[in-house]
Amino acid sequence: MQPVVTVGLDGSPESLAAARWAADEAEKRKLTLRLLHAWPLLAPEPTRVPSEVDQNYWAKRLVHTAQAELQARHPGLSIVGNLVADDAQNALLQAASESEMLVLGSRGLEPVESYFLGDVSMPVVARAERPVVLVRARTGGEGAAPASAGRVVVALKLHGSSDDLLDFAFHTAAARGAPLQAVHGRSVPLHARVPWGVDHNVTEEITRDALKELGKALRPWREKYPHVDVADGIRLESPAKAVVRAAEGAALLVVGRREHRPGLAPHLGPVAQAAIHHGRCPVAVVPHD
Repeated sequence: MQPVVTVGLDGSPESLAAARWAADEAEKRKLTLRLLHAWPLLAPEPTRVPSEVDQNYWAKRLVHTAQAELQARHPGLSIVGNLVADDAQNALLQAASESEMLVLGSRGLEPVESYFLGDVSMPVVARAERPVVLVRARTGGEGAAPASAGRVVVALKLHGSSDDLLDFAFHTAAARGAPLQAVHGRSVPLHARVPWGVDHNVTEEITRDALKELGKALRPWREKYPHVDVADGIRLESPAKAVVRAAEGAALLVVGRREHRPGLAPHLGPVAQAAIHHGRCPVAVVPHD
């Protein structure tokens, strides 16, 4: 199967915003865009029946309407529609395994009504084999910000391998011609705290050591992507808070998720949770070792 960017459609404003974002991203990456709508009650595809008796009419209309809009915006983009008679979560996980990335609509902490956004989206993000991007609809606007606007921010832990995470972040920044900002948050240890604040000698040492680690992690990727403008920074606050603050005004926030071990329930760490619920830009969650 040719490489694709898959977006889940359910007719909500968030899923349409996700589709517009996904179309921009697919065009930048020179990939096919797949519009996926999954519903267990879809009927077997009939042959030449009028719309008034076609049980799949509304599902087809949802996909075809989105496809027409996106094709008008991106005349040269290859777009395919895909109706799947299956549970949405199962269909999305299967689609993710076949795609360069899966894109879904998101409402953050707002009330959840769409089946893609609540019971479905979090298990999919936690279990998908490939990156999942969550996109919010812009308040007062028709969709998400264009995929090419603004910088890409990537959150790094600096322990363990981050190759898959950095590969995705650098490749995305390169495809957009966008700058990349790497950020690492580290809480100030108790021994650095004094009655009047913090011991600056200790915090300076922590920052200096962390910058060395960050530079070491980024060095091979800077060499592989020499045209990507990279900035790095250490924030002495909780990693979750540091990442959310760093992503203000960004086009995309990239965070990692440890691949779950067999027998253990999949889950998201505090940084990914904070990014999804509080980040205002699209959030890419990338599974890695």
